[in-house]
Amino acid sequence: MKKRKVILIAIATIVVGLVGWQIYQKAFKSSQEPGIQSQAAPVAVEITAVKKATIRDYGNFTGTLVPKSQFMIAPKISGRLKKLMVNIGDRVTRNQLIAELDDEEYNQQVRQAEADLQVVQANLEESLSSLNVAGRELERIQELHKKGISADSELDAAKGAFTTQESRHKVAQAQVAHRKAAIEAAKLRLSYTKIRATWEDGSSSRVVGERFVHEGTMLTANAPILSILEINPLLAVIHITDKDYFRIKKEQNAFISTDVIPGKTVSGKIVRIAPLLQETSREARVEIEMPNPEELFKPGMFINVQVEHATNDDATVVPLSSVVKRNNQQGVFLADMENKIAEFVPVKVGISNSELAEIIDPPSFSGFVVTLGQHLLAPGSPIILPQPSSPKDAKDSITLKPGEKR
Repeated sequence: MKKRKVILIAIATIVVGLVGWQIYQKAFKSSQEPGIQSQAAPVAVEITAVKKATIRDYGNFTGTLVPKSQFMIAPKISGRLKKLMVNIGDRVTRNQLIAELDDEEYNQQVRQAEADLQVVQANLEESLSSLNVAGRELERIQELHKKGISADSELDAAKGAFTTQESRHKVAQAQVAHRKAAIEAAKLRLSYTKIRATWEDGSSSRVVGERFVHEGTMLTANAPILSILEINPLLAVIHITDKDYFRIKKEQNAFISTDVIPGKTVSGKIVRIAPLLQETSREARVEIEMPNPEELFKPGMFINVQVEHATNDDATVVPLSSVVKRNNQQGVFLADMENKIAEFVPVKVGISNSELAEIIDPPSFSGFVVTLGQHLLAPGSPIILPQPSSPKDAKDSITLKPGEKR
């Protein structure tokens, strides 16, 4: 009898242990699957209608501002800087006189060249007179030779004398031309003492960026005096890696801002893309032309740039918070308004930002998506809906913020 009781107790213990083990396994399995709730416990959720909107894809970069055009003002000749008419920050116009060199030496060169010209002109007049005399003598000898009065030797001598005077006259003419050219060269060097700001294309006025010398300085040829900048428009320069290289195209829109001018954003367009990536940095240079009519932006400023890669004017969008993962699959929970359950729908996301995500697959996607409480849901979970609402399509222009991605 005692042995029988022991056996019954053992059997009961085994049965209780098996039942407890099954209960533990179910509880443990449930705890390992987050988002799964008992069908008997509906989840209160918030829902939002799927919308149609304009959404844009932006790339975010940093860079710096540089002048669209920059060049140095330097003298073509050496000399002492006599006068400087402009200073840093002054505005200059095309062909404006901005500096003068001491011109006394070059004025003297002009006077010397003019005096040399007078000498050779006198020589020219003398050679012309001698040529005329030799010409008349040749004519006289030729007439006498025809009458048999003059000998052949006299005719030959007259011809030789005429040819000699003719050559001397040509030499004198060449000397006059040479001296005239020397005067022009001297006057040209003299004009170089007046230094002007000249350029061909671009705006008619620019600004002085830097000054390198002061009045009284002895300058050599090509020694820089000032730098001249064109700052309207400016160039925003960014550097991109190979990941973004093939997404950047000429004429793409870009939006430039800087932290030192809060709330100010300027739009520009990409004008140049380097055809190569530097080996040391694996980056390519991109230049964006931006208007700067108020000249608030200055060369050298650090900037933030958003480049518009793509735009979809009729995108199907949902709140980014509604996109979740279940079993390593991306999707959204679609609210079944009639049966009050949540169905998980796998989706493919296109452009996304900090607020919205574009749904590109499935192509026909509509209804209401769960935006709050979805972390507690499993496919087919019962839900508690807010006040009834109806789907409404809207077309809103969505502007992405820094950090947005595709």
